[in-house]
Amino acid sequence: MSTILLVLHLLIAIFLVAFILLQRSSGGALDGLGGGNSASSFLTARGTGNFLTKATAILATLFFITSMSLSLYYKGQTGQVVSKSIVQQVPAQQNQPTVPTAE
Repeated sequence: MSTILLVLHLLIAIFLVAFILLQRSSGGALDGLGGGNSASSFLTARGTGNFLTKATAILATLFFITSMSLSLYYKGQTGQVVSKSIVQQVPAQQNQPTVPTAE
Protein backbone atom coordinates (compact mmCIF):
# COMPACT_ATOMS: atom_id res chain seq x y z
CA MET A 1 0.00 0.00 0.00
CA SER A 2 2.73 2.44 0.94
CA THR A 3 4.69 1.72 -2.25
CA ILE A 4 1.68 2.39 -4.47
CA LEU A 5 0.86 5.59 -2.61
CA LEU A 6 4.47 6.76 -2.74
CA VAL A 7 4.80 6.08 -6.48
CA LEU A 8 1.50 7.88 -7.12
CA HIS A 9 2.72 10.81 -5.04
CA LEU A 10 5.97 11.04 -7.03
CA LEU A 11 4.14 10.87 -10.36
CA ILE A 12 1.77 13.64 -9.27
CA ALA A 13 4.75 15.75 -8.20
CA ILE A 14 6.48 15.28 -11.57
CA PHE A 15 3.35 16.15 -13.53
CA LEU A 16 2.66 19.13 -11.26
CA VAL A 17 6.11 20.57 -11.95
CA ALA A 18 5.68 19.94 -15.70
CA PHE A 19 2.28 21.65 -15.81
CA ILE A 20 3.56 24.64 -13.85
CA LEU A 21 6.51 25.03 -16.23
CA LEU A 22 4.26 24.77 -19.29
CA GLN A 23 2.10 27.67 -18.21
CA ARG A 24 2.76 31.01 -19.83
CA SER A 25 4.47 33.50 -17.59
CA SER A 26 6.07 36.87 -18.18
CA GLY A 27 9.29 35.10 -19.15
CA GLY A 28 7.61 32.57 -21.40
CA ALA A 29 8.65 29.54 -19.29
CA LEU A 30 8.65 26.37 -21.38
CA ASP A 31 5.77 27.52 -23.53
CA GLY A 32 7.87 27.44 -26.70
CA LEU A 33 8.94 23.85 -26.15
CA GLY A 34 6.30 22.47 -28.52
CA GLY A 35 7.84 24.19 -31.52
CA GLY A 36 6.05 26.33 -34.07
CA ASN A 37 3.14 28.02 -32.39
CA SER A 38 4.03 26.56 -28.96
CA ALA A 39 1.65 24.47 -26.88
CA SER A 40 -1.34 26.45 -28.16
CA SER A 41 -1.09 24.73 -31.54
CA PHE A 42 -3.60 22.08 -30.45
CA LEU A 43 -5.88 24.48 -28.56
CA THR A 44 -6.54 28.17 -28.62
CA ALA A 45 -4.43 30.34 -26.33
CA ARG A 46 -7.32 30.86 -23.93
CA GLY A 47 -8.25 27.17 -23.97
CA THR A 48 -4.69 26.11 -23.25
CA GLY A 49 -4.44 28.54 -20.35
CA ASN A 50 -7.70 27.36 -18.85
CA PHE A 51 -6.75 23.71 -19.30
CA LEU A 52 -3.33 24.17 -17.70
CA THR A 53 -4.77 26.20 -14.83
CA LYS A 54 -7.45 23.60 -14.06
CA ALA A 55 -5.01 20.70 -14.43
CA THR A 56 -2.54 22.42 -12.10
CA ALA A 57 -5.25 23.00 -9.50
CA ILE A 58 -6.36 19.36 -9.68
CA LEU A 59 -2.78 18.08 -9.45
CA ALA A 60 -2.04 20.40 -6.51
CA THR A 61 -5.12 19.07 -4.70
CA LEU A 62 -4.09 15.47 -5.39
CA PHE A 63 -0.55 16.26 -4.22
CA PHE A 64 -1.93 17.63 -0.95
CA ILE A 65 -4.18 14.60 -0.45
CA THR A 66 -1.38 12.09 -1.11
CA SER A 67 0.97 14.05 1.17
CA MET A 68 -1.53 13.90 4.01
CA SER A 69 -2.27 10.23 3.31
CA LEU A 70 1.41 9.32 3.40
CA SER A 71 1.87 11.30 6.59
CA LEU A 72 -1.03 9.56 8.32
CA TYR A 73 0.00 6.15 7.00
CA TYR A 74 3.56 6.41 8.28
CA LYS A 75 2.39 7.95 11.56
CA GLY A 76 0.51 4.73 12.32
CA GLN A 77 3.63 2.61 11.82
CA THR A 78 5.42 3.46 15.07
CA GLY A 79 6.71 -0.10 15.50
CA GLN A 80 9.13 0.26 12.61
CA VAL A 81 10.49 3.63 13.67
CA VAL A 82 13.04 3.84 16.45
CA SER A 83 11.20 5.62 19.23
CA LYS A 84 14.22 6.37 21.41
CA SER A 85 15.95 9.66 21.17
CA ILE A 86 19.71 9.85 20.86
CA VAL A 87 19.77 11.66 24.19
CA GLN A 88 17.92 8.79 25.92
CA GLN A 89 20.24 6.05 24.65
CA VAL A 90 22.90 4.70 27.00
CA PRO A 91 26.37 5.53 25.72
CA ALA A 92 28.56 2.63 24.67
CA GLN A 93 31.30 1.44 27.01
CA GLN A 94 34.40 3.50 26.37
CA ASN A 95 37.76 1.85 26.92
CA GLN A 96 40.63 3.91 28.21
CA PRO A 97 43.67 3.69 25.98
CA THR A 98 46.66 2.00 27.57
CA VAL A 99 49.74 4.10 28.00
CA PRO A 100 52.86 2.35 26.68
CA THR A 101 55.56 1.90 29.28
CA ALA A 102 59.20 2.76 28.60
CA GLU A 103 61.46 -0.23 29.07
